[in-house]
Amino acid sequence: MVKKKQEEAPKEIPLPSEGQVICVVTGAMGAEWIKVLCTDSVERVARIPGKFRKRVWIAPGDIVLCVPWDFRADRADVIYRYEKHEKKYLIDKGIVPKELLELAGT
Repeated sequence: MVKKKQEEAPKEIPLPSEGQVICVVTGAMGAEWIKVLCTDSVERVARIPGKFRKRVWIAPGDIVLCVPWDFRADRADVIYRYEKHEKKYLIDKGIVPKELLELAGT
């Protein structure tokens, strides 16, 4: 008997809400830390939480959704990595400015 693939509904692209910011990865620092340039013009060091490590590979040039730390503004936690088609959607809709990608060197 052949199993039929269930058609998945296209998942909704998460947009930044209160306290979240979209960032472009500029480099890897090692272990779970990456450097990101955020849409609020702040360069932060972001931490990749355990649920993403070894499951989601994050490389320079990727667009990620981060939550800045309350007690240290130059640090953040990554909560989502946008895929290629989502990255194109964010640029086309003007959510991520092309200048940010150019500043990040991608």
